[in-house]
Amino acid sequence: MVGSQTLVAYQQSNGSMYAYTTQLHDESPNMQPAGLSFDVPSITAEYSSDGNMIIFATLQLSDILRSTNQVWQEGPMNGGNPGTHSFSGQNGQSVGTVDFVNGSVLSTSGTSSKTQKRNVHGVLNAVSPAWFYLHVICQSSGYAVGVAGWATGIKLGSDSPGVTYGTHRNLGIIIFALGTLQVFALLLRPKPEHKYRRYWNIYHHTVGYTTVVLSIGNIFEGFDVLDSENTWKTAYIGVLVFLGVVTAVMEALTWFIVIKRNKTASSAKHANGEHIHGSREQQTA
Repeated sequence: MVGSQTLVAYQQSNGSMYAYTTQLHDESPNMQPAGLSFDVPSITAEYSSDGNMIIFATLQLSDILRSTNQVWQEGPMNGGNPGTHSFSGQNGQSVGTVDFVNGSVLSTSGTSSKTQKRNVHGVLNAVSPAWFYLHVICQSSGYAVGVAGWATGIKLGSDSPGVTYGTHRNLGIIIFALGTLQVFALLLRPKPEHKYRRYWNIYHHTVGYTTVVLSIGNIFEGFDVLDSENTWKTAYIGVLVFLGVVTAVMEALTWFIVIKRNKTASSAKHANGEHIHGSREQQTA
């Protein structure tokens, strides 16, 4: 990781251990010994009985160096010097945070937080266009079905002279007009950076929610007109409750993502601080 303060150790050809410090200035460092931005009075390494390499180092702490992010990497030897390690598998998962003040170590084995953020970023950006087009398809299909229903209602009215259901008819006309405005508004949608996009969003959401509320009310008016059995009305109420719960969960999830994103942004300064990059290099056969 470019910019890391690194503790390196490997086993030499004579079997002895060699440990030193260096800094990573680019993605292909020469891994030659070099000082760090803080003092390291002593550094040694040894193999444990279970075959793990352990680095022992004394760090000169300061007011700045109170805690740090830590990553452990393992790679091959190349011409007597540590070579480039793998960037996948366990090398991309061995991360943690060290607090030098209280001596605590927070290990984040498994998928690293950075990898998680990359995964979330990719999924959200992959789903968002699909969700947008799904929204457009559903709205367009709903409008087409609504127009068919509205036309059917007009036909029923013409076939029943003298029979008038004023509230149901008037609501149907209003809903048809609002639905038509909602669909054609897509043709006038400003680009995201346009100064009027905010007002278009307010209009779009207001008309959309108004249409939904009026449609629900008019459906209940239709039940009364048909004098249908309570079974149909109960089933429809069950569908509304289900959709309401789904909407509430999606809204809660949206706010959770927004709040988490804001917290991540506020901690960016800490995340961009110094890193200690520990390497466990092994000589390959």
